[in-house]
Amino acid sequence: MINISFLEKIAKVIIQDYSARLTETTIILPNKRAKVFLIEALKNETKETILCPEIISIEDFVQDVASIRSIDSIELLFEFYEVYLSVTEKQNQQSFELFANWAKTLLQDFNEIDRYLLDPSHVLSYLKDIEDIKKWGIEVENKTKLLENYIDFWKLLPLYYDALYNHLLNKSIGYQGLIYREAVNNLNHFSNTISNKTFVFAGFNALNAAEEKIVQHLLALDQARIYWDVDQTFLNDPYHDAGLFVRRFKENWKHYKSNPFEWIVDDFSQSKNIQVIGTPKTIGQAKLAGSIIENIISENPTTALDKVAIVLGEENLLMPVLYSLPSSVGSLNITMGYSGKNNPSQILIAKLFKMHTNALSRKGESYVFYYKDVLDILTHPLVEPYANANKLVRIIKENNYTFITHSRIIELNSSPSQLFQMLFQKWESGSIAVLENVSALLLLIKQNFSNDNEDEKIAKAFVYAVFKVINKLINYYSQHNHIDNTDTLHAIYKQIIDVAEVSFEGEPLRGLQIMGVLESRVLDFDTVIVTSMNEGKFPAGKSQNSFIPYDVKRELGLPTFKEKDAIYTYHFYHLLQRAKNIYLIYNTENDGLDAGERSRFITQLEVEKQRKHNLTFDIYNPVLPTTANQPMVVPKSEAVMERLKEIASVGFSPSALTSYIRNPIDFYFQKILRIREVEEVEENIALNTLGTIIHETLKALYEPFIGKFISQADLENCFKLLDNEVLKQFKVVYKEGEIKKGRNLLAFEVAKRNVSNFLRMELELIKNGDAVKIIALEETYERQLNHPDLPFPVLIKGNVDRIELRNGKIRIIDYKTGKVEKTNVVLKSWNGLTQELKNDKIIQVLAYAFMFEKIAGDIPIEVGIISFKNLKSGFLPFGFKEDKELNITVTNEILRSYLEEIVLLLKEIFDVNIPFEEKIND
Repeated sequence: MINISFLEKIAKVIIQDYSARLTETTIILPNKRAKVFLIEALKNETKETILCPEIISIEDFVQDVASIRSIDSIELLFEFYEVYLSVTEKQNQQSFELFANWAKTLLQDFNEIDRYLLDPSHVLSYLKDIEDIKKWGIEVENKTKLLENYIDFWKLLPLYYDALYNHLLNKSIGYQGLIYREAVNNLNHFSNTISNKTFVFAGFNALNAAEEKIVQHLLALDQARIYWDVDQTFLNDPYHDAGLFVRRFKENWKHYKSNPFEWIVDDFSQSKNIQVIGTPKTIGQAKLAGSIIENIISENPTTALDKVAIVLGEENLLMPVLYSLPSSVGSLNITMGYSGKNNPSQILIAKLFKMHTNALSRKGESYVFYYKDVLDILTHPLVEPYANANKLVRIIKENNYTFITHSRIIELNSSPSQLFQMLFQKWESGSIAVLENVSALLLLIKQNFSNDNEDEKIAKAFVYAVFKVINKLINYYSQHNHIDNTDTLHAIYKQIIDVAEVSFEGEPLRGLQIMGVLESRVLDFDTVIVTSMNEGKFPAGKSQNSFIPYDVKRELGLPTFKEKDAIYTYHFYHLLQRAKNIYLIYNTENDGLDAGERSRFITQLEVEKQRKHNLTFDIYNPVLPTTANQPMVVPKSEAVMERLKEIASVGFSPSALTSYIRNPIDFYFQKILRIREVEEVEENIALNTLGTIIHETLKALYEPFIGKFISQADLENCFKLLDNEVLKQFKVVYKEGEIKKGRNLLAFEVAKRNVSNFLRMELELIKNGDAVKIIALEETYERQLNHPDLPFPVLIKGNVDRIELRNGKIRIIDYKTGKVEKTNVVLKSWNGLTQELKNDKIIQVLAYAFMFEKIAGDIPIEVGIISFKNLKSGFLPFGFKEDKELNITVTNEILRSYLEEIVLLLKEIFDVNIPFEEKIND
């Protein structure tokens, strides 16, 4: 049996019954989207050339009846604010941003009151009485000003309603509810003026009170016909929500006492394959939807995807689904509202607002940017490729700019692009100038897109959506001058972007259809893929975005979540009604933001399973590799061997050797490929930066003593120079960073404390008779290592923190800002020295001994570490423990044993057959 779609049936009726008077026929559909599909169905139904009847949405039709133009939610908010200011006493008036928080909810309630033709003064005074009753228990003397203002707010609601209603009516504009109420008031006049016209209502489910009145009025005058699309399975089941509204209409409408009810179909019980598939997370659902489409194409490459729809239960799945579709999809049509909040272009404008509002609000300073705000803008994908500001980004990172003045930004980017100039144009000339700047900026960004790239077409739709909102704001601001500063403008922008949707252009009759639940109304598909089949997503949760309590809504006949659920239920079952292959995808995760249990609709399909339905359940888990990560292995090519030879001649540092022990891949990246770590702004001083400051301060303080013995007076003088020297080194190392605030001030004090404690320890030792002569500070030494096992000589080269002659011995010292214990520098066996990372400090200090050995001559050498986090232990010498005896002098034998181990390590590094293999820490 071939399923005929609902719109094909409507087209048949129109051609058969109305062909003689098509120009006097108006077809009214639940939404605008179905119009294109109905025109196509009419085309297929006739072989002659005909004039198409007028086809409009119910909202457009009601506007025609009322003769009032509909305004969008943004314009309505501004109009309401104007009314609010005119009827509220000056001392009680709120700013637009505070007003907008409650006004959006109140407008929704006004809308519902009007759509359901209720008496507004009755409903709104009811709310005031409820609030009064809630406060009955409070004695008069205990009523605060805040409480009185709260009760006054509820008293003012009828006044706000009447003032807004009349204000909009005078302008012949209105929100949906007002237009519906006026349409009902205007019904007799309207039907008299169009007595020769016929109206065909098609594909409706839920109607509000105003719509019911309009339709019944036209039916009674025999000026209209209405065709429902309801399946007998739902209509005849008194408990099935999918038939809730139509059952009411069938029973209650006077028209059906003497006229047949059209149409009741029997499509849902026909043969269907329904696959319910659970998969983890949002991204899993998107990937699964993509692979289902891929399977459909591979099973039958000639199949057109025109009869396939992906219905997204939540809009944030749109982008992941688009990226998951196979390239073989070809034509694609997106028809769904996509929230302005998730729009990437909106995110850029939000960051721009943040950057400029932060820059303007820095107390006592004029136009100072915070570096994160600047980098957020300059590295945004819509900006980075076109702003020509990579050099500026690098300067900010290298110089640790935390806060940068506007003039400095302009100065640092000497050849700015037009885009850069617009981004950093000062926002000091009022709100209109700001909006015009943003508008021009978006136009400039749009020019960077090409028309043939599908991704860029979508990006252009995103830019255009924000562009429209900004231009609307310019338009409204010029009429309603309530936006007095950038902060308020930012708040208004945030309020408005929430209600702004992105619309996409596509070829509606060709290719795969991607849509939201509401966009699927009246349409039929052979294959339907529905995502987010989780409770709270599909159907949506019980949101109570209203001032009217649930029980009041029940009593007054306003829709509650029960009716909203029934609408959702109808849409869901209508999707399935004529489809042959159905895939219902849900998220299996029960924790996290997008979690939730399986939708009740799935359970309902299972419990009320139809005889001809083939219902299967699967869990789809992505294939996980047995190991999470394969260690990287890089063979040693000729070029790598050349580079190793080059390093051997220029110099292997002790840190290069320990880097290889830590992870050969790190050595490969740093030494062979010469990849440096990315420069980042250090907002708070990092440990290694602090270490550099301490090293450099000690070097500067001790430099005057090189070649001479240190006296008590020398060290006492160092204490006087300490503060200035630390500050000077901070400025050298930390460049333009903020020093004297927050955590950095603490770091500054820590550096001073560390150096001061070191000097105190040194002074104590000299007082106790130590004779100390400084030989070198922060000096680089080198020495060639020749060994028969090495393919070529290797230069060992490194920077030594301090070399001194102390009590007749050469002492080589390495400063460490981290904590080092005595056990870290004591060795019990040479075997496997270079196999373990814990020996890294021993490898380092003995390399210094090897480099300095010839210079030292016959003077005995000690090498070791001074740890600033373990200063009480003083100098921690390297020691070799043999037979319980600790030898801290570096003898020839110790150096020979050490070099044997280093040669083994170097042999491995130079062995062409041993690749660089990544070490993965478990």
